Amino acid sequence: MLLYTILKYELRLLAADRTLAVVVLLLSLSVGYGVSNGFAWTEFQRRTLATAAREEAGRFQELKSRLAAPGSRGVPADQFGSTLGTRFAGLPPGPLAALVIGQSDILPYVTSITTTDHPSLVNDVEIENPTHLLTGRFDLGFVVVTLYPLVILALSYNSLSADKESGTLAQLLSQPVTLRTLLLGKVAARGLVVIGIAVAISVGGVLLTAGVPSGEKLVRLLLWLALVAIYGAFWFTLATLVNALGWSSATNALTLAGSWLLLVAVVPAIANVVVRSTHPMPSRVELTLALRTASDRAHATGPRLSSRFLEAHPELVKGAAEADEFAVQSLAVQEATEQGITEILEDFERQLSRQQSLVDRFRFVSPSIATLEGLQDVAGVGSARYRLYLSQVASFHDHRRDYFRPRILRKEPIEANDLDDLPAFAFEEESLGSVAGRVGTALIGLTLPTLVLAVMSRSVLRRYRIAGY
Repeated sequence: MLLYTILKYELRLLAADRTLAVVVLLLSLSVGYGVSNGFAWTEFQRRTLATAAREEAGRFQELKSRLAAPGSRGVPADQFGSTLGTRFAGLPPGPLAALVIGQSDILPYVTSITTTDHPSLVNDVEIENPTHLLTGRFDLGFVVVTLYPLVILALSYNSLSADKESGTLAQLLSQPVTLRTLLLGKVAARGLVVIGIAVAISVGGVLLTAGVPSGEKLVRLLLWLALVAIYGAFWFTLATLVNALGWSSATNALTLAGSWLLLVAVVPAIANVVVRSTHPMPSRVELTLALRTASDRAHATGPRLSSRFLEAHPELVKGAAEADEFAVQSLAVQEATEQGITEILEDFERQLSRQQSLVDRFRFVSPSIATLEGLQDVAGVGSARYRLYLSQVASFHDHRRDYFRPRILRKEPIEANDLDDLPAFAFEEESLGSVAGRVGTALIGLTLPTLVLAVMSRSVLRRYRIAGY
């Protein structure tokens, strides 16, 4: 009953405080700008994907009409597979991508698939503003991870010290109320207001950009809200611990500001340096040189490669009277070139996996890392979803190559009735359980330090001095 009375009284004080109104206004403007940025970027992605789909459909329709005309001859399979029949493999925006852009603005989300170039060597990145690519985009994820804690600390850094400095703390404690109950009521009131605003803003952002959520989107929204709530609880608990130490308001403010700088800016920056230096990515120059060397070597040994290729793939020319010698040599050179750079490509994948594993461990060091990784997973712009896209692109390239190779070797042209049966790319989303598992790890990375801070606050508060410092 006493806690409820304190909570109600603190809420009235906050409602009458102009600081809260200014903070809410600034936070709302920041959120509005961030959500509009995210929405504009996802719409740009959708328009790009739609343009690619229209170009592909129009090209296939025009080719089908030409091949269906009387007297028309089919298109050679090698020409069709390498140019005329190019397919686009697109990664659609994530379910809640408008809330967090992440690295989706610097990672390719449209890849052209042919029978010649390996998709790992194709870079179809849109031309973008270099400043945006360097600094990142202002979105709701940035507001939650960076600005949200500042609002919490601004409203709670002097929860006890203000009453102590004004001389009212001793009077309050002369009533039948403990210091712990008083501090809990003050922090709970501020938590209800700030976390409630953050939750309302998040829901509003989803409603504006994705409509009324249902099914998988609703689950993702609930995971997002859980991350926002526990992340806010961490910063409130940290502010509680600092208040329990009995320092002045100025000291509390400096301590919490330093903590924010350390956990939100310094530790993630150090983590980034450690990750990149511990598991550096192979040089793109090295990949280019390896590709050139492998290609030159393959072309120089073309005739010998042809016989090896036929020995390794007898099923490709099964039933053919005579294989096209030029086509055999061409396919053999392509295969040898890809094999020549396989080690470097595998090294890229290995180092990327090691970097992500190290980042996963770092999320227990900084709550901002855990929160950002979790929000990106929930929104569908995380690294795991992108790696899934790359693996599906590689699988589709192999499937498409296996479809065209026999026809190329047998000199079977592509006719009008073949176009409807050609393989097309369709991205398959990862299971919601996989997403929830990774977000659950992030939630654990936030909950554990929050509980530790809460226990420390309770212990330190027992030695709090009502008067003096």
